[in-house]
Amino acid sequence: MTNRSDTQRLVVLISGAGSTMRAVLEASVAEGYGARVVGVVSDRADAAGLDIAREASIPTAVVDLSDFPDRVAWDEALVRAIEVFEPDLVLCAGFMKLLGEPTLSAYGGRIVNTHPALLPSYPGAHGVRDALANGAKITGCTVMLVDKGVDTGPILSQSAVEVWDNDTEDSLHERIKVVERALVAQTVGRMAREGWTIVGRRVTIGSTEGTA
Repeated sequence: MTNRSDTQRLVVLISGAGSTMRAVLEASVAEGYGARVVGVVSDRADAAGLDIAREASIPTAVVDLSDFPDRVAWDEALVRAIEVFEPDLVLCAGFMKLLGEPTLSAYGGRIVNTHPALLPSYPGAHGVRDALANGAKITGCTVMLVDKGVDTGPILSQSAVEVWDNDTEDSLHERIKVVERALVAQTVGRMAREGWTIVGRRVTIGSTEGTA
């Protein structure tokens, strides 16, 4: 099981509006939540989520791919930006870049991401569209640990969302986002408070004592 202190240090990676980050910030105000956001890193200087972080007096950093000669240099700069905040956990909250080897090596097993489908079904950039196109009656969202693949990491938690007959991609995605934000905040808090164990592709949050 991972080591825990009273309060886990959380770094959030964003690319856009920061709505998931806001949900975590709001949840972390509660006594005993277990984690606090100590830094926010964006790959875009114009990401609206940076303003949310600044309003909350949280330090920020921007690591824009266009500022670097190649992807390797950007990957190395990203992990350096994260390391400044000495995190226990890293959360990808709408972060639109795949993480490279430097970040995965430094924080493997401690990077959390979310996806708007019930993995392993409908991975990739169009999870909501693909669920609709395939006639799914139930879809939802998944919170998982990040590995080298695309939406292939061990699953931490999932919530289901019913697909309505009149749903469009936008309407379904909006309902998923509401559930997704709450699930991310809940899952990160539980990880911070209870720790987690990884055995193969299975992740257990909390103690495994007494389980078969």
